[in-house]
Amino acid sequence: MLLHKCSKIPTQRFQFLSKHLKQEYNNLVHASSFAHRSELRKAKRIVVKLGSAVVTRGDECGLALGRLASIVEQVAMLQNQGREMMIVTSGAVAFGKQRLRHEILLSQSVRQALHSGNSQHKEMSVPVLDARACAAAGQSGLMALYEAMFTQYSICTAQVLVTNLDFQNDKKRQNLNSTVQELLCMNIVPIINTNDAVVAPPEPNSDLQGVISIKDNDSLAARLAVEMKADLLIALSDVEGLHSSPPGTDDAKLIDIFYLGDQQSITYGTKSRVGIGGMEAKVKAALWALEGGTSVIIANGTNPKVTGQVITDIVEGKKVGTFFSEIKPAGPSVEEQTIMARNSGRILASLKPAQRSEIVFHLAELLTKRKDEILAANKLDMENAVRAGHLPSAMLKRLSLSSSKLNSLAKGMHQIAVAAQDQVGRVVRRTRVAQSLELEQVTVPIGVLLVIFEAWPDCLPQVSSLAIASGNALLLKGGKEAANTNHVLHQLTQEALSLQGVRKAVQMVNTHEEVEDLCRLDKMIDLIIPRGSSQLVQDIQRAANGIPVLGHSEGICHIYVDSDASVDKVIKIVRDSKCDYPAACNAMETLLIHRDILRTPMFDQIIEMLRSERVKIHSGPRLASFMTFCPSVARSLRKEYGDLECCLEVVDSVLEAVEHIHKYGSSHTDVIITENKETAEQFLQQLDSACVFWNTSSRFADGYRFGLGAEVGISTAHIHARGPVGLEGLLTTKWILRGDGHTVADFSESGSMEYLHENLPV
Repeated sequence: MLLHKCSKIPTQRFQFLSKHLKQEYNNLVHASSFAHRSELRKAKRIVVKLGSAVVTRGDECGLALGRLASIVEQVAMLQNQGREMMIVTSGAVAFGKQRLRHEILLSQSVRQALHSGNSQHKEMSVPVLDARACAAAGQSGLMALYEAMFTQYSICTAQVLVTNLDFQNDKKRQNLNSTVQELLCMNIVPIINTNDAVVAPPEPNSDLQGVISIKDNDSLAARLAVEMKADLLIALSDVEGLHSSPPGTDDAKLIDIFYLGDQQSITYGTKSRVGIGGMEAKVKAALWALEGGTSVIIANGTNPKVTGQVITDIVEGKKVGTFFSEIKPAGPSVEEQTIMARNSGRILASLKPAQRSEIVFHLAELLTKRKDEILAANKLDMENAVRAGHLPSAMLKRLSLSSSKLNSLAKGMHQIAVAAQDQVGRVVRRTRVAQSLELEQVTVPIGVLLVIFEAWPDCLPQVSSLAIASGNALLLKGGKEAANTNHVLHQLTQEALSLQGVRKAVQMVNTHEEVEDLCRLDKMIDLIIPRGSSQLVQDIQRAANGIPVLGHSEGICHIYVDSDASVDKVIKIVRDSKCDYPAACNAMETLLIHRDILRTPMFDQIIEMLRSERVKIHSGPRLASFMTFCPSVARSLRKEYGDLECCLEVVDSVLEAVEHIHKYGSSHTDVIITENKETAEQFLQQLDSACVFWNTSSRFADGYRFGLGAEVGISTAHIHARGPVGLEGLLTTKWILRGDGHTVADFSESGSMEYLHENLPV
């Protein structure tokens, strides 16, 4: 074993070292590997293996410097976080080949110059270079490059060269372990490679038989990871991970998680453009390391779109590459659940409307018949939430279910069941394109919906009913606070679906999948609908990987009190809008007052009512300028309080109110209170919000109150569905054309037919 130490070792590190502590660390029992990606954040000791395809350029005659710099930056960041990083690297042969080729060509050029009197010049050619000679020429340059790159982050490196004997001989293995351990304790990053200058050529098919061999750097990385009791091995290559068949083939699918002992059928392709490993060697090495207690990820280290964060993303637990796990969960993966939902959803969509209605009717009945079971599960969730003590009172209210809530849910589901009988397959438009050529536009389900909701269990039967009625498959991801209630409600939903043999059309995701990972299933999910806080909606909108998101980022709802308003209506409507359910997205957050109302009995009554309801008032800047004594000035006029708080501001006219709402609102729900019909109509017509009300509470912005039965969410986007989204909002359309041997050529200048484009009754 050869060792090249860095000349600059941070002396302050020695203050924290002792032989006793290092020995104690070595004697720790190596824990088993992590069971879930989310646990990778806990990884303390990490081995990063850089394959030949990652380190070298496409021409195989030089190093990919930009790629290496990005990888070094990520490793340095993790090292500076307090983790212990090791790099197993290829590249010495490629670096040496580049250097030797340059020297040979330079030498040939000199000889040609000395013999320039010859009439003919021979074309310069480079002989086949011995790999071991290239390795000998390249090792020092490769190490110098790593050292220079890590020095930028105040991190020292050391080179460790090994052969197979260093692992097979107990004394040498102990020396290797001790050396690397010492380097890690001194906050030095070991750069490890096979000593290709002296190692014997690899024997075919000897890899990983008995004691692991050092045939390639995949084997070396696995052996080193187990020897050093590493928590995680990240093997970077030129593919996204392990596929079911060679990447690029029609049936190739990236395997997100590969389980130890899994009997999946894997077809291996050819090896990489460089190197001597290949995917089969990587999998064998990964499984060997996994059995030794080290978690393994195989991922792409060459994709320029992700290289700059691939290592840090893996350590953060994001879904990158293939994760090797010892324990296969009892249930299906989220990908398998999505496939099951889609397949059953297509059967659901093909049912007759009356059959889908029957499912929803039955689910409504189950809510009332099995309410004791539901409420018992909800009681357990409430007790756990209170014991945990981290949920605010508004969230606890949302989590709580009651008999009256269940009865209201059942009534809404009856409305959905009735509406479902004439929605899917409804003809929207009919056109006679030409004689015997008719076109129809009909409503169809969107496909697979992913609904993510927080501690809001009544959302589950609402959304399930709407999905079933519209023929959509559904993935549900609920908040952990309502886990017991959601479990019971999902069981009842699947029981209702069993009436028509489509039990799997609604799936509850109970894995450790992060929301961000679910949002990456862009080829499997057609629409994401978030139900919860504005922060949840914003997070999902940012994470969505090309999947449309239906929702609102905030619920900044305004009430404008006009100079012609009735005081009784004002007090009643403002109280209901702010105090009935302050955590709701349709609760009032800003109260706009016409300037003429200031210092009037109406203004005093409004303030007194808010104070009696314990609403904390934040004054807007204009109100503060008018008042000698006023409440605290609002930090922002664009804020969703979600509690017994609101902003109070002054405007001069209905036009100014509209301008204020357009500037600071969220296009959710806004209200005018006035007895002047002309002013009201001006407000209703000019304000661009999803819901615009006159003389009524903002709390009416709700699917059940609109007669939709329920809602999957509130949409503030300028798309086909705005405001409370019910059954119709979950439908799209397709075009059906029925002809009789028609071709486009029939309508050309020399053809015999003409376009009619006649509108037909639907």
